[in-house]
Amino acid sequence: MIYWQLFLAFFWPGILGYGGGPASIPLIEHEVVDRYGWMTVNEFSEVLALGNSLPGPIATKMAGYIGYEQAGVLGAAIGVFASVAPSLVLLLALLGLLYKWKDAPQVKRLTAYIRPAIAVMLGIMAIDLFRESYEGAWLGQTAFLTAASAFLLLGKWRIHPAYVIVLALVYGAFFLS
Repeated sequence: MIYWQLFLAFFWPGILGYGGGPASIPLIEHEVVDRYGWMTVNEFSEVLALGNSLPGPIATKMAGYIGYEQAGVLGAAIGVFASVAPSLVLLLALLGLLYKWKDAPQVKRLTAYIRPAIAVMLGIMAIDLFRESYEGAWLGQTAFLTAASAFLLLGKWRIHPAYVIVLALVYGAFFLS
């Protein structure tokens, strides 16, 4: 019964809490504190503070913690799944519609409009990352050595991108610290 309660406690806020974490926190509080009595308001506020201090979505971290406190590892898994299930179901439904209408001219036009926006956002992110890395290292190291090494490893020697990323992380950890 506890597993079903955990599922419902995080599934309903996921459906009703439009806008993600901040919008669903009062709904989660109602379920966890008022309806099921798993925590006091003070304990919930501590869990909320812990969730805010870690990177990532607040609701999933709170669901994992509260689920673990109530029912162990399986409870944590159920809580996290319940918090992402509404978005997952909606995403799969929309993906099904998109796949069904993929040859429609409106969908092709939509994807044609979205691609440049994504390219611009990725470009802005790359420029920001370049600026941040440039502040910590000299230009030759940032622009030439890293870019040239990545180009050779990926383009000429056809090394898998995951290995190139790991090599860059190791290089940064040992030589830029």
